Amino acid sequence: MRVLYFGTYERNYPRNAQVISCLRRAGVEVEEHHVGVWEGSRQNWSAGVGTVARLGLAELRLLQRPREKFDAIIVGYPGHFDLPAARRAARGRPVVFNPLVSLSDTLVADRKRFRDDSLPARALRAIDRRALRTADLVVSDTQANASYLAALAGLPPNRVQVAFVGAEERIFSPAWTVTEPFTALFVGKLIPLHGVETILAAARAAPELRIRLIGSGQLDSLLETRSENVEWIRWLEYEQLPEELHRAGCALGIFGTSEKSRRVIPNKAFQALACGTPLVTADTPAARELLVNEQSALLVPAADPGALVAAMRRLAADAGLRQSLSASGRRAYETQASEEVLGLRWRGFLEGLR
Repeated sequence: MRVLYFGTYERNYPRNAQVISCLRRAGVEVEEHHVGVWEGSRQNWSAGVGTVARLGLAELRLLQRPREKFDAIIVGYPGHFDLPAARRAARGRPVVFNPLVSLSDTLVADRKRFRDDSLPARALRAIDRRALRTADLVVSDTQANASYLAALAGLPPNRVQVAFVGAEERIFSPAWTVTEPFTALFVGKLIPLHGVETILAAARAAPELRIRLIGSGQLDSLLETRSENVEWIRWLEYEQLPEELHRAGCALGIFGTSEKSRRVIPNKAFQALACGTPLVTADTPAARELLVNEQSALLVPAADPGALVAAMRRLAADAGLRQSLSASGRRAYETQASEEVLGLRWRGFLEGLR
């Protein structure tokens, strides 16, 4: 089987790189037809006039029909504007959309860049619906998100399938060990989804705990008044993340309260599980699709600094609990989200479209 991974997708974004890696591991030959737009920016959703112009030129280039022969096209993330070009390039063959997010959900409901009743919000919803409806199959990251996307576009449930995000196993490997002193590690863009204000409140309530926070973004200003036990690193190369995870006492997931935060499992959660790092994250419907509280992770109420403090203190005081969560979390990853498992799942989706 041969597929074409297509569009203006961000080539190094974990969802794209991991899907391509999974497919190749499952024996699928993957060619790429990529026109770069989003690379080189850490704030991809802050698109200005220059980005809009680059996107327009990229779409014109994508309209040139690829010469490669293939069985299906996969449009990568973010690819909401690429579906018309993908449909033309497919010449009757199946088109699969790997959206990861809804534009309107991300920019309106979660990051609140636009009011819900504004013209940009309505335009984003229209773009979402058109992209989702144009594909023969949409692949979502959780069942909770699949149900949302199907409802948004008015699609039957079988048009939206689920494959977890997983982790790139060439980078993230199970080498975590118990280390002291205990440090809780947060990695991610500082956006509302992650609930960084809950982490900072927990740090203030538990000054004896060390928290290492890696990332920057929309909510950088919250870090200006952080407590002394919070170390802030604004940027770290992607390949350095496994070393951070291997020596962390635990990894912190997401703690936001938006509807989107209830439907997604972030990259960093899968990366932590792949490394065997104990994970603490919000107790959400999406998290429950993968994790079992007290076994493969500690799940706490969202936006509850006291519950987060209690979980971190338990782990700091109990190396045995850390080791147990490490082993069980890694097993959950291997059985549900490893490259081998996800590769076969993605291949099955493609074979079902023949």
